[in-house]
Amino acid sequence: MSQFDSIRPFYDAEANAAIRKIVDDPMLEAMMSFTFPTDTREHWKDLMVHTHSLRDFQVNFIYPGVQKVLEKSSEGLSTGGFEQLKSNTAYLFISNHRDIILDTSLLNSCLYENGLVLTTSAIGDNLIQKPFLHTLSKLNRNFAIKRGLQGRALLESSQMASAYIKKSLLSENRSVWTAQREGRTKDGNDATHRGVLKMLTLSEEGANGFGYFEKIKVVPISISYEYDPTDVLKMPEWLAKSRDEKYVKGENEDFLNLLRGIIGTKKRIHLQVNGVLDKEIAEISKMELSQPDKLSKLAECIDQKIWTGYKLWPSNYIAHDLLYGDNEYESFYTQDEKKSFEKRMNEKVNTKNEFLIKSFLAMYANPVNNQKNALSINSPASQL
Repeated sequence: MSQFDSIRPFYDAEANAAIRKIVDDPMLEAMMSFTFPTDTREHWKDLMVHTHSLRDFQVNFIYPGVQKVLEKSSEGLSTGGFEQLKSNTAYLFISNHRDIILDTSLLNSCLYENGLVLTTSAIGDNLIQKPFLHTLSKLNRNFAIKRGLQGRALLESSQMASAYIKKSLLSENRSVWTAQREGRTKDGNDATHRGVLKMLTLSEEGANGFGYFEKIKVVPISISYEYDPTDVLKMPEWLAKSRDEKYVKGENEDFLNLLRGIIGTKKRIHLQVNGVLDKEIAEISKMELSQPDKLSKLAECIDQKIWTGYKLWPSNYIAHDLLYGDNEYESFYTQDEKKSFEKRMNEKVNTKNEFLIKSFLAMYANPVNNQKNALSINSPASQL
């Protein structure tokens, strides 16, 4: 057995047998009916049972599915920065995280369209408890991050994930996607957790764990949804926090979030590549700082890149003006767009609950504040 068998995707040699196990699953049939509405069941099943690699599965079935999701539930995907990436090169993509499935699926679609190396992508094992989803995730080249661990078990799991990521990047020339923090950002206030960066260094031998980042190519990714398809599903957790209560997820909550992310309204989406951090990492490495402080510096750098790379939509500017009770950004949206946003909010949020209204608005407004802060820090005047 490989040391990574408990978390890794399927090998190509395992792909066909795995496909045959799920080819008659009702959930797969529903997915394929959505993806290929004019195709016969017999035709797509025949294509599927003759698929023998993860790439073919992703290109022939996952990629068309993502395109259909964009067609049915969005007003299109725009991109920027992919020209900065080189073919046949592995990157560690560190991204803000809005949607369980789409964030990484959209990135892989763009990498495929640009002739770049596809990723192996981290996913919490809490999201793939159902046998069908577990198999599908491994076919889609996901590797599992074990959740809910403590103490020694958590350390050992983190070490395994770190070693798998290092092997993927440096031995297999396979790009890796990971979120900048554990779980999705619930309030739109994206921040890179130093613990994620520390986990990445655990496989590096010697005292200078930060040196690992000089061996790989780190690329911050910004993803911006005009409408968050799961915004309303975050309200129970907001309420619990407002009451200083521990939030306990419902039995099928993760699965419902997954489905809502796929089929929920998104309007426009933008995915921005924010360059390779070779220069920034080299500069941090030279600083006379402790490793924890270097990780903090890198986290700050990734945050600045992600915040600068946001595509701010009318929804963000409208929410900001409504939250702060002013018209600072009124030139960035029309009154019709404002009315549409307010209508959507009033339909989804209990308007008698001021806390929920403010939380909903802050989720869309925080990216405006973060980008403003990032641009001010990077402005020529701030360097004087």
